[in-house]
Amino acid sequence: MLSQAALKRFPDTPGVYFFLGKGKKILYIGRATSLRNRIRSYFTEGIAEKRSAWIAKMLTEAKSIDFRKTDSVLEAILLEADLIKKFQPTYNTDEKDDKSFNCVVITKEAFPAIFIARQRDIDFSSLTAKSYKLKAVYGPFTNGFQLQTAMKIIRRIFPYRDAKCIPLHADVRGLKKTRMVADKESSSALIRVPISVNPRSACFNRQIGLCPGVCTGEISKTEYAKTIRNLRLFFEGKKTWLLGLLKREMKAAAKAQEFEKAGELKKTIFALQHIQDVALLRRGLIPPFLKEGGRVFETEDLKIPPAEDGSAPFRKWNSRRLGRIRIPEFRIEAYDLSHFGGKDIVGAMTVVEDGRARPSEYRLFKIRGIANAHETLGLEEMLRRRFGHPEWQVPQLVVVDGNEVQKATAEKVLSELRLAIPVAAVVKDKKHQPRDILGLTSVLLLRLSASFNLRSSALLANSEAHRFALKFQKKRRVI
Repeated sequence: MLSQAALKRFPDTPGVYFFLGKGKKILYIGRATSLRNRIRSYFTEGIAEKRSAWIAKMLTEAKSIDFRKTDSVLEAILLEADLIKKFQPTYNTDEKDDKSFNCVVITKEAFPAIFIARQRDIDFSSLTAKSYKLKAVYGPFTNGFQLQTAMKIIRRIFPYRDAKCIPLHADVRGLKKTRMVADKESSSALIRVPISVNPRSACFNRQIGLCPGVCTGEISKTEYAKTIRNLRLFFEGKKTWLLGLLKREMKAAAKAQEFEKAGELKKTIFALQHIQDVALLRRGLIPPFLKEGGRVFETEDLKIPPAEDGSAPFRKWNSRRLGRIRIPEFRIEAYDLSHFGGKDIVGAMTVVEDGRARPSEYRLFKIRGIANAHETLGLEEMLRRRFGHPEWQVPQLVVVDGNEVQKATAEKVLSELRLAIPVAAVVKDKKHQPRDILGLTSVLLLRLSASFNLRSSALLANSEAHRFALKFQKKRRVI
């Protein structure tokens, strides 16, 4: 049994741990949301029944334990897979049949595709999978569900092409039809030329921002190659190097007055520094930034180099222009339900960021789990479905329409999902006008320095949710 003093050596943060045998030989590699809690779990009674006899045997051979911290659970998953592949520890490789495990593959094409493949479907000798030539393979990953969730998060940071997306200029489109035309150089000769085609419509992932436009020709081969480079650096655990590279590119874009590109790079840098991998957390293990219940994001000021000509007015304008590109500091999500005579129940989610409504972030839900109007069950279904999307940004406040009952329902769902997000409920009077906001006081204490009115923002989000849900319900009635 490890002493409390020994356990304190392990941080309460995500990371990868190593059980070492004689001569510091690595016996087993694992990952954890909380290194301290995970290591503690190995030194409880009945470990053979709880884990396996194989793990119990490993513990008898282990002489010491080491660890490596990571900034997020996502990075711990990637690092664990990379280290297991590199060191092939005895108690990792023999514990399970890893041929059924998943790998992430990058194809060898002009516009590489990225997808998940079973290890047994990959021919490592010729580096092929599903008729694709491969450029790189990452894994294997032991938990398929967590890998899929991780890829959703990664794709929000670096949109990429998957196997279903057909490049606009690729031969695989099947557009090889030709026709015979007269040769301009010889009036009697005919030559075969390709038939002109209309540009293809965007793939589904392009429409929701998860594909950079490979299918529509919106991204060049050179720019897409940078995306693949960034993904490979991230998968290889070189995040610090990647961040330095992106910062240099951002400064170069700002210097060239390419402010839109600089803004996109700044958002990517921020996303990498603040990976929101809430969906990857194990039950009961919540990272410090969620436990605090306060501000999740800490914006980093990035200095942009002045113009080469040294013009003071230009430097001022340049800095001011780029300074307008910023990441939201405080996100509020409001939820409301609407129905007609207890039928056609719908729900709406609206978003207010830093005091401003964000209609592009609004979402609608058709409530399917209940036959008749039942506000708490409808609210519960809507929240579970919403937080089933780890790729969506996590709010710092959830606002519901109702009273203590609706507030308690939302808190119950968030607690079961291990999300420490505060909940406020807008209480209405007989005329359906806001009378009070329950649960806002504690949040206000955390936001004393806010640059916007939190109460007004919560009411705005609530009124928008009511309006949006009612509009959707009326539209369904007409249909």
